[in-house]
Amino acid sequence: MRTKDLIISAISNTFRSKLRTTLTVLAIFVGAFTLTLTNAVGAGVSQYVDAQVGALGSPDVFIITQASDASTAGDGPVKYDAASSASVASQQGPPGTTTKALTDADLASIANVAGIESVDPIRAVQADYIESESGTPYEFSINATSAVTTADLTAGAQLDGSASAAQLVLPDTFVTPLGFASAADAVGTSVSIGITDILGAKHVVAATIVGVSLESLLASGAGANDALIAELADAQSGGIDTAVTSYGVAVAHFDTALSADGITALKADLASEGYTASTIADQLGAVQTVITGIVGVLNAFAVIALIAAAFGIINTLLMSVQERTREIGLMKAMGMSGGKVYTLFSLEAIVIGFLGSALGAGVAIGLGSALSAVLSRGLLSGLPGLNILLFEPASVALVIGLVMLIAFLSGTLPAQRAAKQNPIESLRYE
Repeated sequence: MRTKDLIISAISNTFRSKLRTTLTVLAIFVGAFTLTLTNAVGAGVSQYVDAQVGALGSPDVFIITQASDASTAGDGPVKYDAASSASVASQQGPPGTTTKALTDADLASIANVAGIESVDPIRAVQADYIESESGTPYEFSINATSAVTTADLTAGAQLDGSASAAQLVLPDTFVTPLGFASAADAVGTSVSIGITDILGAKHVVAATIVGVSLESLLASGAGANDALIAELADAQSGGIDTAVTSYGVAVAHFDTALSADGITALKADLASEGYTASTIADQLGAVQTVITGIVGVLNAFAVIALIAAAFGIINTLLMSVQERTREIGLMKAMGMSGGKVYTLFSLEAIVIGFLGSALGAGVAIGLGSALSAVLSRGLLSGLPGLNILLFEPASVALVIGLVMLIAFLSGTLPAQRAAKQNPIESLRYE
């Protein structure tokens, strides 16, 4: 019997006992359905977290502060040091933690650490409003770290840090109020940003919208490149040399070719100089660990369902072997080898596994996609960009392949029993 004939025969034999096969397929369906949904939840949440944390900085950037000093009740307050001139609330420690401000000397010290390519302080600007040609001004804010962030764009391009022209990435919530028909329509247009200087005078700075982004939970405000931030900072100073010599945070670029061990060593070097450095991976790691743990627990329940289904496959095929004892004896008497008998019953197990997994994955994708769309417009509308169920083709294929493998392994015992049967004794079987 050729391979093609074996496959056709296996498919045909699968439906000999329709009720028994249907019940086994349904058991597999439950496991495959659950596993597909849990993987989709993990992929959807991970993608959203990646996009959100991407708004905190680029992969080749350290966010640097002075090493923090605890100011909890147990440790008491930190003595004032005139040399450090100021302290700011820490963005990396627990509530109540403070960190000394960075000075120009600190920036020079950080820049001298081997492996650091450039270092720049974060300059905060307080814009008053944004206004387009429609003429209606709206309250507005600039994300201080936007020059080194990666925006979750819906249209346009990322900021160009080397550009001399003022560039802006506009939050998508401003598109309609500013009179634009769509996000794409806003890209390339000029807007006016109002800002008040330290003397109370009003100034207007023009900027070009290069992109439109979804609002980020972790970094609010519009994105502005270095050129725009510089213009706003100059306007805010009112032409007066404010002599700013202390900064809360600095961003340092390092070589993207550094290995993970190299980045760890560079952070250690900065720590030895008295600075705390963190990367996107540091900020993302803890969150991803929690997500992976939750998805792992959910997948465990799906695997339990698949194990239960595996016993159903074993039972179905053992009964099939018993019912077809004389048929097996006839096939072997006519020259069919034990290996082909084994292959025939193994293929039957694989067919059952494929039916259950394909149906489970297909229904999960259909219902999950509809549910995700409903949640995005309703309960999860406050989390723009979150696709709670993201079905990745590779993940779905992996689920189907895993279930078929479990089905094959489950069919091994019945297939071996069928292959080892004596043809004479099988023909005599009643």
